[in-house]
Amino acid sequence: MRFGFVTCVELGLLCMEEIYSLGGTLELVLTLPDEKARAKSGRIYPDAFCGKHGIPLIKIGHINHPDAVAAIRGAAIDWLFIIGWSQIANEEALSIPRMGALGMHPTLLPEGRGRAAIPWAILKGLSRTGVTLFRLAPGVDTGAIAAKVELAISCGETATTLYERVIIAHRTLMREAWPALDAGTIRFTPQDETLASYWPGRTPEDGRILPTMTVAEVDRLVRAVTRPYPGAFLEQEGVVSRIWRGRIVSRGDRPSPGALRFAVADGEFEALEWDRQC
Repeated sequence: MRFGFVTCVELGLLCMEEIYSLGGTLELVLTLPDEKARAKSGRIYPDAFCGKHGIPLIKIGHINHPDAVAAIRGAAIDWLFIIGWSQIANEEALSIPRMGALGMHPTLLPEGRGRAAIPWAILKGLSRTGVTLFRLAPGVDTGAIAAKVELAISCGETATTLYERVIIAHRTLMREAWPALDAGTIRFTPQDETLASYWPGRTPEDGRILPTMTVAEVDRLVRAVTRPYPGAFLEQEGVVSRIWRGRIVSRGDRPSPGALRFAVADGEFEALEWDRQC
């Protein structure tokens, strides 16, 4: 089997490293131009990896650009991995690889199709999430499923800790699925549409803390959008405080040194790690 890979973030690079640790190879890697999306969470530059392994590296602004399509066609691949890539490949790009294209999504599909999977898993108070390997198809995260890795979510989980575990889960999933992919024996199960849910994208403004929120809602928001995401923020008299870590204040608790304490609908919250922005 011949494989290609499209990525621009750390989890994609880790998956490529896993492929090579298992004795596999890639015929082509596509990534973003160096100057594009520099601020993207987890952005990487696969030049060194591709140079080390002699993999042709093509830098493209969009997966559906004619140059990208031509590169995929020219590589004569069986499978194309598109992992850690926010653009949606069109039917032409998906149809070029002989077997199709594969993606990994950081939820247990069909739950959580869409965007911002890690923040939403915490905001929704889920007890579990995971990563799903699936065949890419027209639509958003709708293709048939090949394999999953499940992750438990603790009551104090943060985006930082869950993001790190999701990255590791991508590598685990690649390791588990690779033998069947390379042998051409991988099997797929259609998604159950009756169980499907869609999670919308989020913007930095969605991290705003409102006085009408409960302390539990503030706590979840702070944990859900902390690093590597933009963070929750509180605006008071034109001054913005960006909050990365905090706690719900119990009755009688004394203020922590250097903390920012504020009231919301049903109690008080204390920011333990925060930045003030003018």
